Amino acid sequence: MRRRKKQLDEGRIEHLVQSLRRTPADTPEVADQLRLGAAYFETHAERMRYAQFRRQGLFVGSGVIEAGCRCVIAGRLKLSGMFWTVPGANSIIALRCAQLSNRFDDYWEDRAAA
Repeated sequence: MRRRKKQLDEGRIEHLVQSLRRTPADTPEVADQLRLGAAYFETHAERMRYAQFRRQGLFVGSGVIEAGCRCVIAGRLKLSGMFWTVPGANSIIALRCAQLSNRFDDYWEDRAAA
C-alpha cells in the first residue's frame, strides 16, 4: 500500500488503477474493494493530480477549506439564535466572501449589472 500511496502522491493515477486491478485478492470482499477502489480513482483521476497541484502552489488537503468554511461561513451563520433560509444563507455567504476577498465593490457592481 505504501507504493500505491506514492503513486497517488506523485499523481500517477493510471499506474495506481492498473496496480489495483492486478492485485490478487484473498476473498471476494477484498476483490470487490479493489474493483471499487480502482473505479473510483479512474473516475476522479483529474481531481487527484496532487503533484501537479503542489507544483502550482495549491493545497491538496481539505484542512484549508475546512478552516475557511469555519471562519467565513460557520462563524457568521451559526451564531446563537440565528435561523436562515437557504436563499438568505447563500446571500450572506456571498457577501462575506466578497468582503473577505477584497471584492466587495465588484460584488455590488455585478449585482447592479444583473
